[in-house]
Order: sequence, then C-alpha cells, then structure tokens
Amino acid sequence: MVFRSPFPDVQVPEVSLTEYVLGGAAQRGDTPALIDGATGAVTTYAELAGDVAAVAAGLAAEGIGPGDAVGLLAPNSPAWPVAYHAVISLGAIVTSINPLLTRDEIAKQLRDANARAVIVSGPLSAAVADVGLPVHTLEALPRGAGDPGAPAVDAAGDLAVLPFSSGTTGLSKGVMLTHRNLVANMEQIRAVHRIAAEDVLVGVLPFFHIYGQVVVLNLGLSQGATIVTLPRFDMAAFLDVLEQHRVTRAHIAPPVVLGLAKAPGVERRELALKVVISGAAPLDADTANRASERLGAPVRQGYGMTEASPVTHIAPDDGLEDQDPGAIGMLAPSTEGRLVDPETGEDTDGAGEIWIRGPQVMRGYLADEQATAATLTEDGWLKTGDIGRIDDREVWRVVDRVKELIKYKGYQVPPAELEALLIGHPAVADAAVIPIRDAGGGEAPKACVVAAGDELDADALMAWVAERVAPYKRIRAVEVIDEIPRSPSGKIMRRLLRDR
Repeated sequence: MVFRSPFPDVQVPEVSLTEYVLGGAAQRGDTPALIDGATGAVTTYAELAGDVAAVAAGLAAEGIGPGDAVGLLAPNSPAWPVAYHAVISLGAIVTSINPLLTRDEIAKQLRDANARAVIVSGPLSAAVADVGLPVHTLEALPRGAGDPGAPAVDAAGDLAVLPFSSGTTGLSKGVMLTHRNLVANMEQIRAVHRIAAEDVLVGVLPFFHIYGQVVVLNLGLSQGATIVTLPRFDMAAFLDVLEQHRVTRAHIAPPVVLGLAKAPGVERRELALKVVISGAAPLDADTANRASERLGAPVRQGYGMTEASPVTHIAPDDGLEDQDPGAIGMLAPSTEGRLVDPETGEDTDGAGEIWIRGPQVMRGYLADEQATAATLTEDGWLKTGDIGRIDDREVWRVVDRVKELIKYKGYQVPPAELEALLIGHPAVADAAVIPIRDAGGGEAPKACVVAAGDELDADALMAWVAERVAPYKRIRAVEVIDEIPRSPSGKIMRRLLRDR
C-alpha cells in the first residue's frame, strides 16, 4: 500500500541551490544572517552576499567551474557557508568532509569525489597536506572583483553537493544530490516547519552533515532567519547561546536531548524556544518528555537520511503539544511512503522497511551502480533500511534498523528499544545494544553501558531490564565502557562495538 503525505503538494521552483538560499540576501541588508557563537561577531545578509560573490570570483580565477568537485573540510563557522555557496554558485559541487576523519579517509573521499581542489580550515591543514590538490584555507580564500557570473544550471540534473554516507553499515558512498533535490526538500520542510525571518536558530549540528547543512543552514538563510554557529558541542556553551541569543528553534541530535534531560541547571535558564527538533537517530519518548519539561518547549522528532536530502518525515508546527514525541511525525509534503516486509519484499500492514519516493530522493550513488540498484528501485523508491509503523492518524514511528535487528531464537530484538529502557536507569548515563554469539546458536543482545556513577551492578541491571521486557528481549551480558561511539550526527556506531 502506498501512503501519501496528508499535506498539500509543494511547487518546486526551478532554480539553483544558491539562488534559492541567497537570492534575496542583498535586499535584507543589515539583518544579521550569521553570528559566531564563540566571538559574537555578526555577518549581515548584505555582507554574506558580497562575500560569496567575491570568493566565487576568486575561485573562478583559480579555475573552478561547472561540474568540478571541491572538498570542504572545516568546523561550523560563519565562513563555512561563504565557501560552500561560492563553490555552488559557480556550478561546481561541494563534497563536505567530516573533520574527525583520518588523513587516509579524507584522501579517499577526495579521490572518490574526483575533487579538483579542497578548502580547509587552517588548523586542519595538515590533514590535506599531501592530497595532491590545490588547497585553499577557509580563513584566506581567494577573492576577486566584479560579478563572477552564474552559469546555467540544470536544477534537476546537475549536482550541487556530494556528501558521503556515514558508512555505519557498509563502505562510505558518495550521495548525488541535485539542486532540485535540495530546493524541493526545503520547500517540503518549510510548508509545515515554518521558519521565519524573526526566528533565531542554533548552528550546532555539523554543517558537513546533511541535517545541519539543509535544515539549519540553508533553510534558515533562505527564510531570512539568524543562525548562531558553534564549532563543536559543549553543553555550557550551547545553553549560553540558547539563552543569550534568544534562540527560537533548536535542531539537535538524540545525545544532546539526553544531555538536556540530565544536565544540571537547564531548568534555570531563561529560554525563548518554540520547539526543539531531534533527528539523525531514534529518540525515546521518555527522554524527549524529560528534556521538554526542563526546556519549557516541546521536543519532537523528524526523520530522514542523506539519500533523501534529508527530510522525509517531520513534526509539523501545528498541534505540537498533541504530537507523540516518540514518533517521527508525518510524511513531508509531496512524499510517498510504503512499509515493506524485508523478508518477502511485499507491502505489509504491520511493521516493515520504510520506502520513500519524492522529489528529494537522490539521483544515486556516485560511480556505484550496484549500491544504487540495491537502494533505489527502478520506479524511484528509496529503501531506507529502517523498520517503521504507521498509525491511524498517519503518524509514523521507527522501530529499528533492518540490519541492526538482533535475531534471538527466531525473534527479532530491536536494539533501540532496549537502549531507550537502559538510559532510563539511574545508574546508566548512556547505552548501546549489540549482538553477541548465543551459546544456543544465533545471536543474543548485549548491553554496552556508560556508568552514571562509581558503581554499576551488571547482574542487577540485567534483572531490572528482565522485569520490563519480554523474555526474548532480555539482556544476556553487560559491559561497562567509557564512551558510546557515535557518528557526528548522533548515530551509534555499533560496528565499532562489535569489533572490539
């Protein structure tokens, strides 16, 4: 069965990404576009437009043009969108790079992307010192005078960005996203998540990741909002920014929500939040509710993936107080969904793999026809790899990953369900559940936990969980570790735990 969004379809303008995001920037004049959360320095919309044009002219003089891929390796700052849109305005392609990658991983991404050059923040220059490409530092980008010109762009066919998938379930792959993919997704989001010029957003999600890049940076700028950037997450600095800059909409990942639910002093802050949106990984309702009570604003979930630009499901502004914080919301406008039994490939009325179709879905994986064919059907359905359900109100919920389900004696055990339970225990600060070999054959669930204090009794914890779950879901082993490994977007990197 094909489910359709309950919201009206959107009309997607046939424009380039930079034209959509910054087309009205110069006219906004002295309105603050970006504020450096660390220094307080303000970049106005007029300054942003001028900087993008000057850097685009400088890069064009260096030989960057339509179809060229350029790496961008830097933490969040007001300079990040200048480099990003200068490249894209030339018809070139940005491949954004996670600063936490090793030198070899960075070099591989640049090779796979066929990059012509790389832009890097000064402190990270050593990471690209021997990649064999022209290197420009973010703090001293080439600048030129005059209008660099805007090449004709085929919005539906030309790539704007080439992010690489997280690789948590396989090798990292270049995700081909066109100008139209990204513009369409921003139109879909803003139809129900109504960011406005008077809003203030916090740019703490990494801009190299598609969530922070599209939902915060590009959508915020396209609507004339002000974005306060932070180069990395620190709870005290994050709360200071929320309070001092009167942030109205905060987009974060589940680990931050968990921190807000537990960190001391949150409820004493004088905040102006309208809503907090969590994405990139599952969030349980109890944690969302605890954080919501302390923040004085609803905490709700969205859902998507890099291959969908990224948003496919969203909690709309209307009726936020009545929405289930444990659900991922409704299908975004102009989006279709299916629930498919991963074993049979047939549609199901119960839990099934979420398939998505819409204008935000990627063109495919770069130079990887096999991976593309395994993820995209010939008629345009994107297989998300997530198991979900839909209720009679058209609200969707993620149960777990297809490839992360633990099969215990024929039963499927979703790790996320157990993790949500474990972090509710007062002795547990964080948790991840992975499969281990079962003595009776097959797999069994094991909990890797970060202790909240000096003492954690593993046997007592397993007994506590056993009282709250079906017998086949019981934890069979507990390991106390120092930290749960996560990607910058907040996803648990279970492979690293399994490989220990």
